[in-house]
Amino acid sequence: MNIIKVQDYKEMSQSAANIVIRKVKENSKIKLGLATGGTPKGTYDALIEDHMQNNTSYENVTSFNLDEYIGLDSNDPNSYHYYMDQSLFAHININKEQTYLPNGTADNLDKECTRFDKMIETLGGIDLQILGIGQNGHIGFNEPGTSFSSGTHVVALEESTRQANARYFDSIDEVPTHAITMGIATIMKSKEILLLISGEEKAETLKKLIHGEITEEFPASILKKHNNVTIIADQKALSGVLIP
Repeated sequence: MNIIKVQDYKEMSQSAANIVIRKVKENSKIKLGLATGGTPKGTYDALIEDHMQNNTSYENVTSFNLDEYIGLDSNDPNSYHYYMDQSLFAHININKEQTYLPNGTADNLDKECTRFDKMIETLGGIDLQILGIGQNGHIGFNEPGTSFSSGTHVVALEESTRQANARYFDSIDEVPTHAITMGIATIMKSKEILLLISGEEKAETLKKLIHGEITEEFPASILKKHNNVTIIADQKALSGVLIP
């Protein structure tokens, strides 16, 4: 794992955006794996700013998102379809037909999971996957105990995850209990992974990732077995990590 140390969330976001921009310029047909939530928002803001100022083109880029809540229509303001549109897609020149998210309202969720994995494979796989990490070590919505061999699947969200995401809803009661998530095996097939970690509340999580064992009880630990992972972490997140 390559660790890039930054000062704060803003620098983390800009550093991540710089990597994405460079990769897009090197390969105009790059396949990006995208995350949602608070962690990547600053990165998306920086990508939008660059696009407006420097005209970096996303016309031929394909994207796949990690996850989507079950039961939320794509037009629901709390869906990840809506988040991605508002946070990135509507502000750059990406072809909407080349942006893929799991369908959380599919009639057959198991078939939807299979379809999503096959689509990623058919289109050549993910070149660069952006990840955040939950305090319990989840990546995507792969909660502790998820098999490292899992493909895209339906997951019951842990209470801690629902509580963490409740700030985006009017109340905890509105937070969905289930989601579709790209599986750990699917994530690990990405050619390169960019893990973004910021804040004091993630310090213990990052310490466990770097210094702890590889175990399904801490899903992100599997990233130690990937041959191309870059972690961008700020000072607060790195406060418990021993780095030369």
